[in-house]
Amino acid sequence: MNIIEFFELSAGKWFSQRTLHNLKSGQLQAGKSNLIIDTLPQTDAKVIQLCQQHHIDPTTISEGFRLTWDGTTEGNSNQQKGSAILVPIINPEHPQAGQLLQSQGTNPNQSLSGSYSFGEDEVLTIITESPNFYVEERLWYLMPNLRLRTSIVKNNTGLTQASFCSEIRMGVQ
Repeated sequence: MNIIEFFELSAGKWFSQRTLHNLKSGQLQAGKSNLIIDTLPQTDAKVIQLCQQHHIDPTTISEGFRLTWDGTTEGNSNQQKGSAILVPIINPEHPQAGQLLQSQGTNPNQSLSGSYSFGEDEVLTIITESPNFYVEERLWYLMPNLRLRTSIVKNNTGLTQASFCSEIRMGVQ
């Protein structure tokens, strides 16, 4: 499996249950959300904009992906809504690894570039770093309609969080 196949398999509507652990305070939180993943053609305006921000020729990519989420976290009555655009840039010399461009829907002009890799076990690892934070996510499928995700988030204030998510496909959009 490669990055494009992984996200194409992810296309559709998912229900996600999450447990978040603050490693500094020991606090645990549960959350749940609906997640929608859409494929976007290389000609999509947001895909082109994201590529141009990183000086990537949009005609060299296969496609992009839009993630939209709507969820809640235990103890927080505010809905957590958002979206992101992802554009994988496959390394032609090592197709199991590459760059992953990301922009948040709230500020599409502020984007990040991370890296991804696939292990022999077909686990996708995504690493995103900035001067203020480090995020490592691992995603894999147990079955086509069930995937798991773990993440570690560290910020420059010393906060470290770990999370585990199980995601069940609710249908194709």
